[in-house]
Amino acid sequence: MRAIRRFTVRTALPAPLAALGRLAHNLRWSWHPPTQDLFREVDAVVWEQVGHDPVALLAEVGPDRLAELAADEALVARVRAAEADLDTYLTEPRWYQGATTGWEGGGPAAVAYFSPEFGVTSVLPQYSGGLGILAGDHLKAASDLGVPIVGVGLLYQQGYFRQSLSRDGWQTETYPVLDPAGLPLSQLREADGTPCRVSLALPGDRTLHAHVWRADVGRVPLLLLDSQVEENDPDLRATTDRLYGGGGEKRLLQEMLLGIGGVRALRLWSRLTGAPAPEVFHTNEGHAGFLGVERIGEALGAGLGLEAALQAGRAATVFTTHTPVPAGIDRFDAEQVRAFVTAAVPAVDGDRLLALGAEDYPGGQPGIFNMAVMGLRLAQRANGVSQLHGDVSRGMFDGLWPGLDADEVPITSVTNGVHAPTWVDRRLDDLLQETAGAYPTRHVEAWAAAADVPADRLWEARRAMRASLVAEVRRRLRASWLERGASAAELGWVDEVMDDGVLTMGFARRVPTYKRLTLMLRDPERLKALLLHPTRPVQLVIAGKSHPADDSGKALIQQLVRFADDPAVRHRIVFLPDYDIGMAQSLYPGCDVWLNNPLRPLEACGTSGMKAALNGGLNLSILDGWWDEWFDGENGWAIPTADGVEDPDRRDDLEAAALYDLVENQVAPRFYDAGPDGAPPARWLEMVRHTLSVLGPKVLATRMVAEYVERLYVPAAASGRAVAAEGHAGARRLATWVEHVRGGWGGVRVDHAESVGLTDDPLLGDVLGVRAYVSLGSLAPEDVEVQVVHGRVTSADELVATGTVRLSHVEALEDGRHSYAGEVPLRRTGPVGYTVRVLPRHELLAAPTELGLVANA
Repeated sequence: MRAIRRFTVRTALPAPLAALGRLAHNLRWSWHPPTQDLFREVDAVVWEQVGHDPVALLAEVGPDRLAELAADEALVARVRAAEADLDTYLTEPRWYQGATTGWEGGGPAAVAYFSPEFGVTSVLPQYSGGLGILAGDHLKAASDLGVPIVGVGLLYQQGYFRQSLSRDGWQTETYPVLDPAGLPLSQLREADGTPCRVSLALPGDRTLHAHVWRADVGRVPLLLLDSQVEENDPDLRATTDRLYGGGGEKRLLQEMLLGIGGVRALRLWSRLTGAPAPEVFHTNEGHAGFLGVERIGEALGAGLGLEAALQAGRAATVFTTHTPVPAGIDRFDAEQVRAFVTAAVPAVDGDRLLALGAEDYPGGQPGIFNMAVMGLRLAQRANGVSQLHGDVSRGMFDGLWPGLDADEVPITSVTNGVHAPTWVDRRLDDLLQETAGAYPTRHVEAWAAAADVPADRLWEARRAMRASLVAEVRRRLRASWLERGASAAELGWVDEVMDDGVLTMGFARRVPTYKRLTLMLRDPERLKALLLHPTRPVQLVIAGKSHPADDSGKALIQQLVRFADDPAVRHRIVFLPDYDIGMAQSLYPGCDVWLNNPLRPLEACGTSGMKAALNGGLNLSILDGWWDEWFDGENGWAIPTADGVEDPDRRDDLEAAALYDLVENQVAPRFYDAGPDGAPPARWLEMVRHTLSVLGPKVLATRMVAEYVERLYVPAAASGRAVAAEGHAGARRLATWVEHVRGGWGGVRVDHAESVGLTDDPLLGDVLGVRAYVSLGSLAPEDVEVQVVHGRVTSADELVATGTVRLSHVEALEDGRHSYAGEVPLRRTGPVGYTVRVLPRHELLAAPTELGLVANA
């Protein structure tokens, strides 16, 4: 018999232990080892049984045990000390509070961070992969830095899914129902105790209602919207049942609830708590793009015209794209979007709405509404998540800025980072603390101490971390085989799986085809030879989930599982199902080498390798994502890519062969190169030290969030204030100017340009003088910026490695013509050249390229 409803019953905590409830409901415990230790003291056995979940722990411990603990004065003192430490963490000034004093106008009072998934801890399973883990790390790092972020997402009743394997290795999915009362959440309520809710009108006189839950991520509130509301009809109630579940109308409703409902939840939050309204809105991928439509609707309701409302919203919005794969972008039928979104935000004109997401550029598809395109059009600032991904994104979306070269498309990059306190093994953290006198997970400067850690101590720590992984692999592998139908009697071999003295490589990520889970299987016999080498064996731990609807990804998993099931190699290669944060926290520290072999350049960032690096793991990766940016020859190995090879099978063969060669001839020999009398491998440990001391500080999420603050949030807040001042006078002025410039741009051209002051044989250090004559038509000189674009010239007369110099207005001539002049110092040798162009210019634009208007000579 199945229960029709589930709920969690807890024992009331004795007064001396009441603070445990508060500690359990602030997710800071998930990255704070002393608080985890305190919960372990409550009941070590139950702590393991509930998967290190404090809320579940307190629900399981009986009244007798709690009474015993309440009488333990030493424990009660530790509970009070832990609560005091949390209070200090939540209230003391941190980096942001000090940094804002140096910024003109100060930093934003609040930043709203929208994401469809948040991976904060495995006990709050609201994530599927890298996007969610990145979002969780963003909130945690913001909390550590004191950045006033508010997270906004959805609460999925069944999370993503639990992965298991059938007997023949096929991925199967289950969807356990989550009880919000059993999660570290609290429901937002009105003063009379009524649950708060937000509502969206839908076509056909239907309404989607959602409750709002709050999770405390340290100092950061995370608001999660939940459609399990009795007033909803059954179909609408299921809107938030599963992360990325369903498609079409259901996916559209999820994204409307996230974007439109999320803004309304923020307004509710500010009303209930007095929290400042966000000055910056950051949308993490296009899923939350409708937040911009809701904010336009708000501005229209305040009396602004449509174009002024658009400019008011854009100025304070940041858009981050995470995918270099067009198939990863959500696209909807345009008329479906018109019907649903205009019902929810009726103030916004349907035609203008569809124009925001229209693929009205070469190669675009008519009748389609593209969420990433809308996100870029509704944000004045945008970024990719690594330098290479920024390049790829500029090429993907250059159709939105016609007339500009791809490298000038206004999409910058902020390379992702990872939250060290979440991911660094305590044994390594403690070892580095002994050397530095400070924990590197809390003090960036302490990473440098890795260079001075004694080789034997570092090797000992790494082996201990590897041994813990071996034990965890055996536990998980046994559970997986039992679930696959094996009997306990036939699983004795599991006790011999892996060896804590063998070179251990890890590979774990989502399983779309471009990440190439099975590249290592291109030559099965050669892989077997590496795994079973008599003196330099390799062992592999592999994990990853395929989307439930992706049978091609599931087939890749099955192919790998079948190989790993072979009795000849199953002690050296394992596939662990149900990859999540809990598994990752033992997997990264225990691996000596982290493997990543995507099809370049389709990996946006690849943060799993960062987490391995923070634990002393060396990366073995295709030069893609962050690795392309920070590989230096001493922190791992770069797998050569067969760029230019059109045949995908041939390319895979070549790159797999390069991977095998590296492992056989460089990676394994260096790992097993023991010193005299069995001393640890000196060259290997030098690479580990270098990785920790040099790469460690770069890959931190605190570095990433500080970059977002300084490069994007602070400028966005300043722009938002500028357009909102004096009753949005700036937004009205900017909208009028944009309309004027767009209308008059057809009359702008470069009539003539000439160089002056150079000899026939120019030398390095000479100065090139440039005069330009331009026609501005109905525009005025203050509406434009005239630039010299200079750089190296290719054999096809294309300018590359360019720079720009702004020319000064000299005089107005007849018929709307004007002259400009300026100088360009010659700072490079070889073939160089220049051209002249005109761009629109306004003090409220983020950059002259923002409108995509340009008149080239």
